[in-house]
Amino acid sequence: MRVLSIDLGTSNTVAVLAEDGRSPRVVDVDGSATMPSAVYAGEDGTLLVGRDAERRARLDPSRFEPNPKRRIDDQTLLLGTDVIPVSEALAAVLRRVLSEVTRQLGGTQPDEVRLTHPAQWGPTRRAVLMSAAKQAGITGAITLVPEPVAAAAHFASFPGHALAPGQALAVYDLGAGTFDAAVVGATQDGGFTVLAEDGLSDLGGLDVDQALLVHVGRSVSHKDPQRWQRLLRPETTADRRARRALQEDVKAAKEALSRHPQTEVPMPEPFTDVLVTRGELEALVRPAMLRSVELMSRTLRAAQLTPQHLAGIYLVGGSSRLPLVGSMISEKLGVVPSSLDQPETAVALGAHHVTVDGINVRTQGVSNPSGSGPHQVAGATDPAQATGPVAGSQVSPLSGTPSGPYQAGGYAYSSAAQPTLPSNFPQFPVVERKRSKHTKIIALVAAIVVLAGLGVGGWLLWGQEEGPKTFTAEECREPGKPDGKGFTGCLRQLAGKVADEQAYNCDNEVSGSFMPPEDLGVRVECVPPKLPGGHLYYIHARSADELDAYAMNILSTPAGGDQVQADWAGNGLKGRYAAVTGPAMSVLTFQVEDRPLLGVLLQEPSVSPQELKTPDELADYFEQRVQPGTVEG
Repeated sequence: MRVLSIDLGTSNTVAVLAEDGRSPRVVDVDGSATMPSAVYAGEDGTLLVGRDAERRARLDPSRFEPNPKRRIDDQTLLLGTDVIPVSEALAAVLRRVLSEVTRQLGGTQPDEVRLTHPAQWGPTRRAVLMSAAKQAGITGAITLVPEPVAAAAHFASFPGHALAPGQALAVYDLGAGTFDAAVVGATQDGGFTVLAEDGLSDLGGLDVDQALLVHVGRSVSHKDPQRWQRLLRPETTADRRARRALQEDVKAAKEALSRHPQTEVPMPEPFTDVLVTRGELEALVRPAMLRSVELMSRTLRAAQLTPQHLAGIYLVGGSSRLPLVGSMISEKLGVVPSSLDQPETAVALGAHHVTVDGINVRTQGVSNPSGSGPHQVAGATDPAQATGPVAGSQVSPLSGTPSGPYQAGGYAYSSAAQPTLPSNFPQFPVVERKRSKHTKIIALVAAIVVLAGLGVGGWLLWGQEEGPKTFTAEECREPGKPDGKGFTGCLRQLAGKVADEQAYNCDNEVSGSFMPPEDLGVRVECVPPKLPGGHLYYIHARSADELDAYAMNILSTPAGGDQVQADWAGNGLKGRYAAVTGPAMSVLTFQVEDRPLLGVLLQEPSVSPQELKTPDELADYFEQRVQPGTVEG
């Protein structure tokens, strides 16, 4: 039995061959373990791939596509004057790999080919990959393997790293074009299940290259602004050649900075070479890397696990070599990640360690596009399973869709229920917080305010000024016109005295890494005093379902442990709050039970662990300084 695994990546493709029970080995194509996934359309209609394509690109870059996988949703590529289907471009890459493997096997094809793909690829994208495999001339059985499952199987294949049933591994996959975060659990039958996954389509090694290119441009562009603009927006073949060479030099400099503290980027005339340091590169990409770590945290929370519950965090993808990646994961999640092998080859090698029966989640059926030849969908045991999802496939509570396009940056909202996990996977307990004496005082004041709102007494018993105007649930069903600070009347009722306290500096200039999205509704931000790295958001949403989903997602962001909850009441409103603290941030949400109003109190990941509030401390802060009708200022 000869099995070939192919990891067709955004920038590079890796092939691994296992023959008749022998250990899998990486196949060298054109003398290297990694073959560029690039294609070049010759004027005679031929498609060159790999290093041949890169060499020809210097002659006419307009006929060159370095990353066809990143264009999978475009259907076609314009290379020079030729329109090439994306599936044909991908087929050319697979065909080159198959040709080399067939040569090494003495002219015969492998019995089975395993193709890896991102876990979030839906039926349409997988159908393109399957079509490309058929166009490449693969005659053996074809098995589709989700990349995080392959990565987990590779991790578990090392001595001392086997995953027992019930254990889970987080996979941090930073490739050239995308970032993927997944939590994979080991099942009782020796297989793997994807508990949660999410991704960023706008973050990868190519984006790091672009950031470094922009940085270099700031250093030299003033010398000849017009020449620099021609490099950025080439108009002639000579300009395109110069830009291509510069991009390759920038990429090489990035890779060198993973090994050395500084390096030089060769520049075309009239510019002088630029010295760049690792510190400069890390400063450029730190915000982007923080997004990836935050997404990893949210994915862990979606799987109902903490970093400490994991068997490890496994780094795969060539761009995970950046030293900053490991240090930020350690800093923010409290776990030192593992990189047990060449990160570029981990997925292809791991595909060999996955049994077909073990791929039982996230490998959904793809019909045979050609209608001929053996076709096997991993996990399918009968023809009926060859189309449509495999039973038990899950919907990520963060993405809101069973599969399909990645969520690009920020949050993706869904009211989808949390997945039902196997009973042997640990889950977070929710602790019902005991109400303090202070809370009872709040409840008493709240009751008096309610009476005042009903017209009973009209004034507070102690002769204080009239309380804030109260609104009915019907009046708060949709946001009204906000006032000068951004508050609707209903939001002002929720904020209480906070809205006008100078120390809180409330306005509608919303900021921060975790600010609510503009399309959610009316938003106001206040600055909570004596709370390092603190933000206080008030939201009047247009949709109660979207607000509930946002509350769930923001509460899952810290990837923390125990969650404390309790009821609250004040200013004629009542609801429930929940607080959680993770390794890098703390979050408390307080909702109103019968109207689309929400408050979010949080501490950003930039805060040192010593300054983070525990869930109980954050709840105390809320009760004393934020809750409507509180007795303290």
